[in-house]
Amino acid sequence: MSAPSSPGRVHVEDVPEIAPPESVRLAETETARMHTLLAALDADEWRRPTDCPAWDVRALAGHVLGMTEGFTSLRRMATAMIAATRRAGDGPVVDALTALQVEKNSALDVPELLRRMEVAGPAQARWRGRARLVRPMPSKEEVNGATETWRMAYILDVVLTRDTWMHRVDVAHATGRELALTPEHDGRLVAHVVAEWGRRHGRPFALHLTGPAGGTFVQGDRSGRGEQITLDAVEFCRTLSGRAQGQGLLATEVPF
Repeated sequence: MSAPSSPGRVHVEDVPEIAPPESVRLAETETARMHTLLAALDADEWRRPTDCPAWDVRALAGHVLGMTEGFTSLRRMATAMIAATRRAGDGPVVDALTALQVEKNSALDVPELLRRMEVAGPAQARWRGRARLVRPMPSKEEVNGATETWRMAYILDVVLTRDTWMHRVDVAHATGRELALTPEHDGRLVAHVVAEWGRRHGRPFALHLTGPAGGTFVQGDRSGRGEQITLDAVEFCRTLSGRAQGQGLLATEVPF
C-alpha cells in the first residue's frame, strides 16, 4: 500500500476519475459559466481573434453551441457524426465536426445563440450522464502524434467539459475579461488533467500550479523528486492543449 499524499501535496495516483454523477454537475457548471462570460461581452469583443486561428469569439461560440446541442440526444449526436464523417474524407472527423458547427450557427444573432446555449447546457449535461448505450463505443483520435482509441465514456465524462472549459479560457484570453475560477470546479478539472498528463509521460515530477484552480502534485517518488515545475494552472492547461509552447514534460499534450 502506498503512503498517503503529504498535506497540501497530491499524488496523481490519488486523483479520482471523473464519472457520473460528478461529471454531470461539472458539465452543467461549465456551460453555465461559459454562458455567463459570453453574455457579458460587447459587440467589439465578439469580433476579437482567439487562440484558435480560424475563429474569432463569435465563431468559437458557434462551435461551443454546436457541441453542446449536438450531445443532447442520441439522434443529434449520430446525425452530427455522420455528417462530419462524410465531410472529413481522409481527414480528422473532429475538424470536420467543428467546422460544420461553426457554419451551422454562423447566422444566429447573439441573443438567439445565448438563449439556445442556456437551454442546451443543462440538457447536454443530463443526457451525457444517462447515455449508457453509447458509453462503450470506440472513437479513434490522434494525440501526441499517435492514434488512440477512446471510449465514448471518456468523451462524455471528460473531454466535452474540458473543451468548453478551454474555450472559456480562450474567450477570456481574447477579451481580457476576468476568468471565473474556483477550486471546487476548475481545480477539480485541472487536477484530473494533471493526473492524465502524468500517466501519459510516465516520468516523476513535482508540479506546483498557482491560482484558484491550482495545487501541488507529485508523481513517482512521493518526496517530490523529478522535474520541478511551477506554473499558473490555466497556463499549464493552455500549454498542454498546444496553445503555448511546452518544453520537457510540458511538451506532452492532453486532449481538450
